[in-house]
This record gives sequence, structure tokens and C-alpha cells, in this order.
Amino acid sequence: MDLGIVIVNYNTCALLRRCLETVFASTGATFEVCVVDNNSPDDSVMMVATEFPQVRLIANRENVGYPAANNIGLRTFGFEQGNCDGAPRYALLLNPDTEVPPDAFAQMLAFADAHSEAGVFGPKLVRPDGSLDKACRRSFPTPAVSALHMLGLWRLFPKSRLFGRYNLTYLDPDQVAEVDAVVGAFMMVRRESIVQAGLLDDTFFMYGEDLDWAFRIKEAGWSTFYYPGVTVLHVKRAASRHSARAQVEFWRAMDIFYRKHYAAGTARWLHYVIVSAIALRKKLVEWQVKRRA
Repeated sequence: MDLGIVIVNYNTCALLRRCLETVFASTGATFEVCVVDNNSPDDSVMMVATEFPQVRLIANRENVGYPAANNIGLRTFGFEQGNCDGAPRYALLLNPDTEVPPDAFAQMLAFADAHSEAGVFGPKLVRPDGSLDKACRRSFPTPAVSALHMLGLWRLFPKSRLFGRYNLTYLDPDQVAEVDAVVGAFMMVRRESIVQAGLLDDTFFMYGEDLDWAFRIKEAGWSTFYYPGVTVLHVKRAASRHSARAQVEFWRAMDIFYRKHYAAGTARWLHYVIVSAIALRKKLVEWQVKRRA
């Protein structure tokens, strides 16, 4: 089998239905789909069970978070660190607020098969208004890259290789590029790279786990490619746009990622500046949330 597709859902029934409709209209690839629902309060579970009986459906009794739910789905296909015998050739993390064209999987697989040195692949993602989802190709958020991004100068100088490194805004969105990371909304990962790097780190709850996975896969010797020959619609943040927890979890994820990958190599004085800045942003978000409540 070519693809083991994992879709983690929370409270996006209508979007999930449309996503699955487009997935099962796909041609040119063999795949199975596992939907892991994180205890949605809407009718998502019933909808999948009745309208898409071919889906492997897992209904969690609590919201365990995005990476943990994805790991549940990945394990149902046989993906595991050290041994993926019997697993599909590739895993695909797919968000329920995406719509894929009929040849998306076939084209992505053809590109991946032609780049055996790479472990991670992502397509061009566009928003409903046709604009590029900038997260579909990224650099790792090193302290320097993150600091420059937070200054906001990339808005004034989007073509600058210095200020535009965070979302690689200086790159042609229609040009194939080797990048540090792609976004988990559509993240195709080679089986052999999972054997070496393992599954997602469920220390994260949401945000950051896809960057962390790409980082560990790159450390294992694999590259990552952005492939705009395929364009996928991404509504984005459909399950979290009104979530206070999501805003807090973003900064928590940044703290985890920094401490995990960069803290040990950062000068002590700069380390305290970084963790203090992250903590301050997190506290500010928590204060704003409480004020609105």
C-alpha cells in the first residue's frame, strides 16, 4: 500500500466530510484512511461511521492532543520507531480542513519516489481566498530566525533572505525547494525515516510537533521537500481559531521546541532572554484570554 493517511479531527464535522469526499475521489494511489477523533462535541464520529464505513475510525474519550492522536493513527498502520514492517510506504498526516485534488496523492508519490534521499514532503497549500498558506514551507525557528520574524520586518522586506527566513517568503511559491520543514496539515513521510526518527513527540499538545518531527528526521540524515506541483486547499485553524487554549499552546510549543533543540547550545544570558520572552508572551495571551472571559 502506498499511503496510510491519518486525519485527526476535533469538532469540524462538515469540513471533515468534505475532506474525506475529496480523499476518496483520489486516483492513482493505494491508500487507507484512519480518522482519530479527539472527543468532538459535534456529530463527527457518527458522520464518519455512517457515511464512510471504509475509514478506520478511532473515537478517543478525551482530547489527547494533535501529536498523540496522530501517533494512535500511525500505529494502527504499523508505523513505529525501529520497525515498520508491513506499514505503507508513506505516512500522510492530513488535516480535516483540507481538500485534495484527485491526482494529489499520485503526484506527491511520484515526486517522493524520484527523491529517495528525502524523508518528508509537502505540497503548496492555499487559503480559501487563494493566498499562500505561508506555513507550508518553513525554516526551523532558531533563536535568530524567530527573533527576526517577531520584529515583523519580513512584512516590509518579504524577498529578503535575512528577514524572510521564517516562512521562506523570498522563495517563488511555484518552485520546488528543499526546506527545513513543511506543515502537518499535509505532511507525507517516508516509512524508512520513521523507522529511524520515531513518531511525533506527544509532549506537544498542538503546534510545534510537525517542526519537531521534521527536525528529528533531518537529524537522521533525510531531507525535506516542498513540492508546488500539487496544490491543496487549507481552511486553517478550523478547530482552534476560537480556542483560548490554542493561543496558549502555541507559546508552550515554542518553549518546548527551543529547550529541546537549542537551549544547550545557547549562551546562558541569551537563554534567559529567550525563555523570559516566551514566558512573557504566554502570560500576555493568558491575561488577554481571562480579560475576554
